[in-house]
Amino acid sequence: MERKKQSVVIAGGGSTYTAGIVMMLIENQDKFPLRTLKFYDNDQKRQEIVAKACEVIVKERAPEIEFIATTDPEEAFTDIDFVMAHIRVGGLSMREKDEKIPLKYGVVGQETCGPGGMAYGMRSIPGVIELIDYMEKYSPNAWMLNYSNPAAIVAEATRRMRPNAKIINICDMPVAIKKSIADILGLDSELEIVDRYYGLNHFGWWTEMYDKEGNDLMPRLKEHVQKYGYASAAEEGNPLLEEASWMDTFQKAKDVYAIDPETVPNTYLKYYLYSDYVVSHANPDYTRANEVMENREKNVFAECKRVADNQSAKDTTIEAGEHAEFIVHLAAALAYNTYERMLLIVKNDGAIANLDDDAMVEVPCIVSKRGYEPLCMGKIPHFQKGMIEQQVAVEKLVVDAYEQKSYQKLWQALTLSKTVPSAKVAKQILDELIEANQEWWPTLS
Repeated sequence: MERKKQSVVIAGGGSTYTAGIVMMLIENQDKFPLRTLKFYDNDQKRQEIVAKACEVIVKERAPEIEFIATTDPEEAFTDIDFVMAHIRVGGLSMREKDEKIPLKYGVVGQETCGPGGMAYGMRSIPGVIELIDYMEKYSPNAWMLNYSNPAAIVAEATRRMRPNAKIINICDMPVAIKKSIADILGLDSELEIVDRYYGLNHFGWWTEMYDKEGNDLMPRLKEHVQKYGYASAAEEGNPLLEEASWMDTFQKAKDVYAIDPETVPNTYLKYYLYSDYVVSHANPDYTRANEVMENREKNVFAECKRVADNQSAKDTTIEAGEHAEFIVHLAAALAYNTYERMLLIVKNDGAIANLDDDAMVEVPCIVSKRGYEPLCMGKIPHFQKGMIEQQVAVEKLVVDAYEQKSYQKLWQALTLSKTVPSAKVAKQILDELIEANQEWWPTLS
C-alpha cells in the first residue's frame, strides 16, 4: 500500500544535526515519504548556512520534495504533519557557561546534568512552549517530536504547561548505547534488540535484553560491560566512539555497572554516581562545548558551505546519524500505524508501579496512530527508586522556579541535586548562573 506523503518542519534549522536529519529523511522515503520539508529557526544567519546546503541535497536526491527555509512561524508551521524540534536556546556560547560555571566550584559541568542542565532547562522551557503554541495555532492536528535538551525538564514543563499538546519527548542516547551493544554482541543492528528499561531521561537502567528469537543477551553483555563498559574490547576498533570524551564515558559504564550488577546502566549515570571522578578529569578551561564548537560545528558548517558553493552534494561527508534514525522510526509509527516498540519520555501513570504517577519517566512504549502506550515495568528496587525520586524532585523544582519566578525553588533544586555538595555551593553557583542568564531567564525573586 502506498504511504501518504508527509509535511515536516525541522525546528532548529541551524543545528549541526539538521543536515544529518535531512539525509536520513531522504534515505527513508520508502518508509516515511515527504511532500514538504521546512526549516524554522529564529537565527536566520545560522540557518542559512545549513539550509543552502540542504536545498542542494534535496534537489539532487529527492527533487519531488518541496523545500522551504524560513524564520516566519506562520509559514513554517502551516500545513504540517510533524514538528521535529531540536532547539538550543542561547546557543553553544551559553552551553559553555553552563559547563564552566559549576566547574569553578568543583561541581559537574554538563549540559543536561546538574546545575548546567538546570540553567539550560530554564532557557529551554519558553522556547519549546513557543513551538507548541505555533503548532497548535497553525497545524492543530500535527505531532511534535521533541528532542531539545534537557529533555527531562522540558518534558515536566510541557506536561504541566501544555497538558493536552500532541508532543512526544524523546532522546537518542539509549539508541546510541544499544548500537554499541549490538556491535559488542555481533548483531547487525540495535533494532534486533528487544529490551526492558526504566528511569528518567539520561538516568536509567536496562533490566532485560533479548534478540528477536528470544535468546537472552544479558549474560554475555554483563560479562563484557564488567570489563570494558560499552566500549569494545581493547584489541577491537569501534567506529562509534571516535571522540575521547565519549570513549571515556562509555568505558566508565563498567564502574557504574558495578554498583548494581543486576542491571546495565545509561552512561549518563556517571555524572551522578562518580561526580568526583568527572570533575577531576574535566578541564575547566576547555569543556565539551569547546570541543563541539571547534570540531563538529566547524566541520559541519564548512561542509555545508562547500556543498552550497559547489551546488553539488555528490561527494558530501554529511551522513545520517542515529539521532535522525530514531526520530524517523517514531514519525513513521505515528503516521502509518506500525506499532513500533520505542523508548519514550512519558507521564508515568503506573508504568513504574512504585513511583508517583506524575513523574516523567523513560520506558518502552508501543507507538501507533493512537499515539503511545507505555509498557508496565512493575516495581523497581530501592536503590533506583531512591535515586529517581531525588532526581524527579530536582526537575519539578526547576519547573516550579520557572513558573513561580522563584529564586528559592531554584536554590532548592540545585541543593537537592546529587551533583552538588552543599546548599552553600548551590547558592554560589546559582548566583553566577543568574548573572550569566539575564537575557534568557525570568527575573527570580
